[in-house]
Amino acid sequence: MIEPYQIIDPRFRDLVLANVRLRKLSGGHLWTEGPVWFPAHQCLLFSDIPNQKIHRWMCDGSVNVFRDHSDFANGNTTDLNGRLVTCQHGTRSVSRTEHNGSVTTLAEEFDGHRLNSPNDVVVKSDGSIWFTDPTYGILSNYEGHKAVPEQKYNNVFRLDPATGALTSVASEFQQPNGLAFSNDEKLLYIAESGSSHDSSIPAVIRVYDVVDGNRLENGREFAAIDNGLPDGIRVDCRGNVWSSAADGVHCFDRAGTLLGKILVPETVSNLTFGGARGNEILITATTSVYAIHVNGEALVR
Repeated sequence: MIEPYQIIDPRFRDLVLANVRLRKLSGGHLWTEGPVWFPAHQCLLFSDIPNQKIHRWMCDGSVNVFRDHSDFANGNTTDLNGRLVTCQHGTRSVSRTEHNGSVTTLAEEFDGHRLNSPNDVVVKSDGSIWFTDPTYGILSNYEGHKAVPEQKYNNVFRLDPATGALTSVASEFQQPNGLAFSNDEKLLYIAESGSSHDSSIPAVIRVYDVVDGNRLENGREFAAIDNGLPDGIRVDCRGNVWSSAADGVHCFDRAGTLLGKILVPETVSNLTFGGARGNEILITATTSVYAIHVNGEALVR
């Protein structure tokens, strides 16, 4: 083991740097989530769900509040026009922040009933918005508002960018969580985090074939997390899948083989790629945000 890594497969050495260390960018939060990098502004936005804030970390090391009273914002991403797209537990909706700062609600109900609590979100190259809708934000008043679910299933949804139509693309999850497309967008990886409340649910990442660009088929297990459960996930330029876990960030190859781990002192909730030169993994983990440089030329998309 080379701190802060656990090398399981020798190929992992090509993805990381032996002479760097994990850096703590921000601390003192309650539960950090939803990291998203804005290269044009050289800043990282991340959510502190219970505190109802979206924070902004700048390359000079400063941290400020980007949005107060965030309606228990969780997952964040950007759309094709560089606008912030956010999953909000409090309003049980997915929103978009326009360039002028106004907020547009994109989805809040399905089949005439309120969504559960949209959790994580990605945008496909056709502009469609795909998000997960578990019940975490309505289980208590800590990360949202306690309520009875109105949806029959905990769905994964696709939002059509042209019509605004919402379609369920997967409904067999106990608690669908993070999601990420393969580089060619022929596969969609989705985290199953139902073991958070039911130990009989396997802590796995599932993978689906994306058919006709708008639906999923042939769901199967891709990889299992051996410490904790999968939450946020990302895919690098080589097709490796990086997943959050209780002991850090786990890296799997395209076949689902565990290559290695970046060890983090707090339970990891999510991660993204970014940094001033695009060669860092930015990690939200319980009360903090961490960063580590990697072999960026080979890794970061």
